[in-house]
Amino acid sequence: MPTLKEVQLKIEGVKKTKQITKAMNMVATSRLRGAQQNSDAFRPYAAKFSEVLGSLAEKAGEEASSPLLVPKEAVEQVHIVLCTSDRGLCGGFNLNLISEAEKLLKACQAEGKTVSISCFGKKGRDWAKKADATLENEYLGVVGSRFGFNVAATSGREIVDKFLEDEYDEAYLIYSDFQGMAKQIPTVRQLLPIPPIESDSAEVAEEAADAAYQAEHICEPSVGQLLAELLPKNVYVQIFSGLLETSTSEHAARMMAMDNATKACNDMIDSLTLTYNKARQAAVTSELMDIVGGAEALKG
Repeated sequence: MPTLKEVQLKIEGVKKTKQITKAMNMVATSRLRGAQQNSDAFRPYAAKFSEVLGSLAEKAGEEASSPLLVPKEAVEQVHIVLCTSDRGLCGGFNLNLISEAEKLLKACQAEGKTVSISCFGKKGRDWAKKADATLENEYLGVVGSRFGFNVAATSGREIVDKFLEDEYDEAYLIYSDFQGMAKQIPTVRQLLPIPPIESDSAEVAEEAADAAYQAEHICEPSVGQLLAELLPKNVYVQIFSGLLETSTSEHAARMMAMDNATKACNDMIDSLTLTYNKARQAAVTSELMDIVGGAEALKG
């Protein structure tokens, strides 16, 4: 059985760890509010952007023959944009994202494709350096902090240019979709070629059926020119939305992880306190037995 001093030192150590985890939980909670507000504020814009883009593509018909929409005949070069965090202590958040990236990487390599990677976050960067793929770009200090649309535009512009120059045949985005405090789903989304845009087609059909009057939109300049301008921006919007979702998911995952760690510290303190009381009781009992034994010896 450990000594009283050893158990007491362990209790003090666990209490200090509890203070750290509780503080990190509070920091993650405060940062989560801001990240969730940014994510919630951007979702309507992203949804309306996809809706307008889908409407334009539907009206354009054959005019919407942008190279960003046309799949390549032979897919040999695949690019992956992986969004992870810069820091750990957030449970299996980064591991789940990296697992999705590994699945996609192995699936592409099994088909004989060459894979390159761009990483947002140190955790993804560290994995990409060890993976059997080319690490082309790394963006650190973005996820989990304040960032602007220019970060996604810079990354997206380079991807679009290389796709048009036939350096990439396909591009995918891997991010964490924030669906609740306890639910963050790793998601793989195709960036290029842009898949058919279907923004809530069922809801749009119901609204169109119920509407008594549907306004006619006049496009200036032409639909083709608008699509040429908007389609690259769609890639930027998807990347920026993925970064916002991943940032919100990171704070939520860290908050839950630190909350679980704090509860584990409380359980350890209770267990160590029980051990301490047992050891103290055993020591007191031993001393009493020595006293009683000595008194009996004196009587004899």
